[in-house]
Amino acid sequence: MPAVTVDDILTLPRVTEPHVGAVTRPVRSVTTAPSGLEGEGFPVRRAFAGVDLAALDPFIHMDQMGEVEYAPGEPKGTAWHPHRGFETVTYIIDGTFVHRDSHGGGGTITNGDTQWMTAGSGLLHIEVPPEELVVSGGLFHGLQLWVNLPRAQKMSPPRYQDIRGGDVALLSSPDGGALVRVIAGELDGHPGPGITHTPITVLHATVAPGARVRLPWNTDYNALVYVLNGRGSVGADRRPIRMGQLAVLGAGDVIEVGADESQESRSPSLDLYVLGGRPIREPVAAYGPFVMNTRAELVQAFEDFQAGRLGTIPSEPHPGHDVL
Repeated sequence: MPAVTVDDILTLPRVTEPHVGAVTRPVRSVTTAPSGLEGEGFPVRRAFAGVDLAALDPFIHMDQMGEVEYAPGEPKGTAWHPHRGFETVTYIIDGTFVHRDSHGGGGTITNGDTQWMTAGSGLLHIEVPPEELVVSGGLFHGLQLWVNLPRAQKMSPPRYQDIRGGDVALLSSPDGGALVRVIAGELDGHPGPGITHTPITVLHATVAPGARVRLPWNTDYNALVYVLNGRGSVGADRRPIRMGQLAVLGAGDVIEVGADESQESRSPSLDLYVLGGRPIREPVAAYGPFVMNTRAELVQAFEDFQAGRLGTIPSEPHPGHDVL
């Protein structure tokens, strides 16, 4: 880790150092993600567990998948399942996932790729490791983020964005101590490739031991910092934060993070998933694979799923055995 990097970070565009009067966002809370199992039994950390939904808006849910070293025969995925009313953003740091849906979409995402799936009005979906990974075993590590859709777009047609790792915007902190990958939205005027329904920014930052970085951040957005690997600090008061922890930040112009001088050998740098957006501020009715505005809409989603109106499972072979 990480999958996407550069030989010479100093050749990249630099993030502008925030102006002297810029306000560093304070830390409102730090929570530790509990561990669990998802799908057919792959290990996850529930990154948003215990956090008020209002502080996350427009985000709903996030799982860190792995990091896990599978033995041969162990890699697992998910069975066919429905979605409606939101988007799933799957970021693969190490390993490979094959995805497929009931609308004929599908593909493979690996080392640094992101699959941005707008479920919208609804579909059936499956995510599995490819057959060769099941046979060989290997390292797997990724994230899946759920992004809410506003009421007017919940029933929009489903769509995919397959964002290759080589397409993300790569930036350097002013002193070269941090590499920033902009996946969606924009940072300091540098846009990422992901197209979003509402204004948000999603990025992956790698901070070298002992380095600090101050990222200019839209004052209309909330701000969340999740630690993928390593140890460091966040905010003006340098609140300690480590792997598997989420920091919810308050108002301000700047997100400030730093990496500890000493890191574990398996995590030589501090890796962060940083995200924020303009809150939708709409009622949320969520249950299982559906995120709607009202209970009645949830009931309708279940009825539509049971009636086959969200699609049917294709009769072709399991996608882990396909060449996509």
